[in-house]
Amino acid sequence: MSTQSLPDVAFLQRLADAAAAETLPLFRSASLVENKEQDGFDPVTAADKQAEAAIRAVIEEVYPDHGIIGEEHGSVRQDASHVWIIDPIDGTRAFISGLPVWGTLVGLRVDGVARAGFMSQPYTGELFVADGEKSMLIRKGEEPVRLSTRKRHTISEATLFTTTPALFATGTMRDAWDRLESKVRLPRYGTDCYAFAMVAAGFADIVVDPGLKTYDIAALIPLIEQAGGVVTTMQGTNAVHGGDIVAAATPELHAATLDILNR
Repeated sequence: MSTQSLPDVAFLQRLADAAAAETLPLFRSASLVENKEQDGFDPVTAADKQAEAAIRAVIEEVYPDHGIIGEEHGSVRQDASHVWIIDPIDGTRAFISGLPVWGTLVGLRVDGVARAGFMSQPYTGELFVADGEKSMLIRKGEEPVRLSTRKRHTISEATLFTTTPALFATGTMRDAWDRLESKVRLPRYGTDCYAFAMVAAGFADIVVDPGLKTYDIAALIPLIEQAGGVVTTMQGTNAVHGGDIVAAATPELHAATLDILNR
């Protein structure tokens, strides 16, 4: 598909700026935290809700026929050919803990395929963006930097991320994680969407995160793919709707990871 049907980078930057205007004033503040989960802890803040509302307002103004799926404010026109998928703060636990590894995720799904999107970390001034052809890191006042994944092909050389091994629980899934972790050079935990951005930027090699929702991954798929990597479910299928996600810096590393996980 041609990039002519995709928004330009300036529009993606506008969305990122709209979200940042809501998130940054509340980061490392005494903002109220609500719990969305009765039997556990799934935090949400005013920053989550306000940032998503700001993003949606801009999309509705410019693309009123596009669909929107958001973590906090639900879905409209989700059967449209173009659907925006929003996670206003991916890493809310990091956000409320004062750690700058959260990010705003906005992806654009076109005819079922994740085609463009961004991860914005306004506290560090970083916008990781995929425009349909390439991935870039944009900092205000600087020229965009083209991103490329690291070209390591073997598991033994790899840096591996997951949010936490606890997500793999016990049994077959935990055994799969333990097999993979035992073979890599460096496992790291707890960086949420930032882990995927680091694969796109060439500083890490593999991310495995089970149980993701569409708004957790849709923006990150084009970011990694357009930098040279591969993102699928653990079964090797389209990851745009979420699931047990495997992202890798090269096709060879991705295939090797799936092989280890699915033994």
